[in-house]
Order: sequence, then structure tokens, then C-alpha cells
Amino acid sequence: MTKVLHIDSSLFSGEGVSSLLAGRYVARLREQDPTIEVLHRDLAADPIPHLDLKRLQAIGTPEAERTPEQRAIAAEADQLIAELQEADLLVLGVPMYNFAVPSQLKAWIDHVARAGVTFRYTADGPVGLLEGKRVVIVTSRGGFHRGQETDTQIDHIRTTLGLLGLTEIEVIYAEGLNLGEEQRAASIRKATEALQRLAAA
Repeated sequence: MTKVLHIDSSLFSGEGVSSLLAGRYVARLREQDPTIEVLHRDLAADPIPHLDLKRLQAIGTPEAERTPEQRAIAAEADQLIAELQEADLLVLGVPMYNFAVPSQLKAWIDHVARAGVTFRYTADGPVGLLEGKRVVIVTSRGGFHRGQETDTQIDHIRTTLGLLGLTEIEVIYAEGLNLGEEQRAASIRKATEALQRLAAA
């Protein structure tokens, strides 16, 4: 059975374009294979706390030495990692905010990127421990940034996921969404068609 981890990070939750498009993709996968198992996280509706010193210390403290509060914090972080470890496919709905990823998604990344668990350091550099998984990123933007210097977002995601061993990545773009209704509709239609082709592949 294929397991899908679907994560949305739009501040508009399910009404955000990236969330709508990612949801359509997952729905199409379910149509083709009703047996797939989907775990959905909406990081706006159910945010993950940003990593701070207290959370970092809780995660880094040996299990036997943790306080009850630290055990609860560590359990939350361990759950996020377990969800990613168990997934065959990671689907990310990612709007561009100020040329970067939403802070909600950054909080998730900071919790799942853990040395010794999802990657390890070696004399030749870090090695990812989550190889063999596919990633589909659906990104929405108000303007046009693909292939330009302003598109620091996708490079950041690719680099971070690559650290974990996730290198089989497909990116679907919906751009120019704030440049008029005609452009918005055309971009959403084009992205939807691309996702349908990807689901059928």
C-alpha cells in the first residue's frame, strides 16, 4: 500500500491555491488507487511550534534524562519524523511568501531534519537516511519567479530535502496569480493539467 504524506502550508489553509492544487493531485491519486493511505497535515490550521531553545534541548536530551515536559516535546518531534519515514510519497503545498517558504513549513523542516535520524554526518559530508521516496512540490506565487534570481524558495527546499536523502523531486508551478483574473485562471488550469499528467505517469 502506498503511503502519502500531504502537507499544506498556506495561511489560507484549504482555500490557498497551493493547497487546492495539492489536494486535487492527491484526490486524483486516490481515484486511480483507492487503497493508498493519505496523512494530511494543514500547518496553518494545526501549526507546529517553531524550534526554540527549549524544544531543541528537549529533543537533544537523552530519553532517560528528560523531564515530563521534555518527553512530550520530543514525542511531538518524533511523530513528525515517523510520518515522513513511513511515507512513500511526500506532497507539499507551498506558497511563496517574501521569496521564501512559509514559516509554518520551516518549523516542520526544522523538526524533521535531525542528525543521526534523518541524516548523518560523515567524513565526506552529510548523508541522507530517507532515500527512495518521491516528492511533489506544488508552489503558488503572485508574480513570476521560476528560473529567476528571486526564486530562492525551490532551491532552499531542494537543498533541505536533499540533506535527508530526498532527491526525486517534481515541482509544479502556479505563477502570476496576482496579475489579473485571466492570468490567475490560466495558471491554475496549467498547473492542474500538469498535476493530472504527473498522477497518470
